[in-house]
Amino acid sequence: MKKKLLLVNPVNPSRVGLTVNRSSRFQPLGLGIIAALSPSDWKVEIADENFAPFEFQNADLVGLTAFTANITRAYEISSRYRKRGVPTILGGIHSSMCQEEASKYADAVVVGEAESVWPQVISDFESGRLQEVYKGDFVDLQGIPQPRRDLFHPGYLFGSVQTSRGCPMNCDFCSVTIFNGSRYRKRPVEKVLDELQTVPQKMVFFVDDNIIGYGKGDEERAIALFKGMVERGIEKEWFCQASVNFANNEEVLECAAESGCRRVFLGLEAENKDALEKVNKRMNLKMGVDAYAETFRRINRHGIAVLGAFIYGLDGDTPEKLRQRTDYILKSSIDVMQVTFLTPLPGTRSFNRLREEGRLLYTDFPSDWVHYDMSEVTYNALSMNREELTKIMQESTCRLYDPWTMRRKFMKTWLATRSMRTAMWAYTSNKNYRNVAFGRVKTA
Repeated sequence: MKKKLLLVNPVNPSRVGLTVNRSSRFQPLGLGIIAALSPSDWKVEIADENFAPFEFQNADLVGLTAFTANITRAYEISSRYRKRGVPTILGGIHSSMCQEEASKYADAVVVGEAESVWPQVISDFESGRLQEVYKGDFVDLQGIPQPRRDLFHPGYLFGSVQTSRGCPMNCDFCSVTIFNGSRYRKRPVEKVLDELQTVPQKMVFFVDDNIIGYGKGDEERAIALFKGMVERGIEKEWFCQASVNFANNEEVLECAAESGCRRVFLGLEAENKDALEKVNKRMNLKMGVDAYAETFRRINRHGIAVLGAFIYGLDGDTPEKLRQRTDYILKSSIDVMQVTFLTPLPGTRSFNRLREEGRLLYTDFPSDWVHYDMSEVTYNALSMNREELTKIMQESTCRLYDPWTMRRKFMKTWLATRSMRTAMWAYTSNKNYRNVAFGRVKTA
């Protein structure tokens, strides 16, 4: 009989976040790649809690991945298997940042990018020599296999595709640079196009932190990707994440729109220079907050909606400044509005600084990691207490996701993009954020 590898995608059962919305659940791409790297004489399955609570099933080896907010759920599932003598392996960004902690809940921990060490993990398991820690290198993306899409739950509305890794920006609150490195690594365009042709979903999420990169060569590569989609007749509607430089090159916008781009996520964080300096948001500082409005206009002009992400609770924020931030979002031409608390995640400079200053509110780890999901105040802000910061966020979300505001934003998007389809994308996204903000556990 084939040996069975069970890969688990856990979900924090008490803090479901965007997973309450069917249209904002995304495929566990990393698990799909690990499955593709596993030997053919293994049977591989994925247990995905995005769709159903985990139920115990027999396996020879279990692999789990997790972010910080759902790591305790991963520990719980891992512990159940270890009690039955089934070896478990933990990977993902949280385990990489908290290796010593994760080692208490699994037989092995993979630190960093797992692709470079997974064949060794399997080989060591088969020979009975599983090591406690495997440290992955930053892999050459030229050789990354396509994920096993046949193992993903059929209920996903979006197919997930990655075209690059790494970020040189190293913002204070972000762990991407630590996990994926500061060098922007790119997959060959032709291989990305080949993969896109295997994606059954009509809609696609490019999971890159910045799909167009950080220089002229990166922009040219993005243009080649978008043109390749058109030339191959790959008819997808898609959205992506990018920096504010997404709007700098007119050809990028033209080609993105022609290939089906409907929405771009921009990490704006704040509307004033002082706040951006607090978190080392270099790209935004270089562009200048005064350029935001023109950036939104240029993107909209090509039929693409702007999802503007803002952080509340930065050092230097006061109640008045946060109300001004909400005013700015409402008055701006941003189409989709995302607001979250500053959340110090392990491995980031924000976490280390706040821990050293004794400002973290939840420190009983690992159980307290469930609070670190960006929807709760987890530290003492400088200019207000937790109750006041929470109240201001509640006031803001009531204003931002008021039904009249959402309808007004819908009309604005329709007029600015001249696309009913794009306007509906934006409106649905705002509904998703409203569901999360108001705790409505229902699908969009």
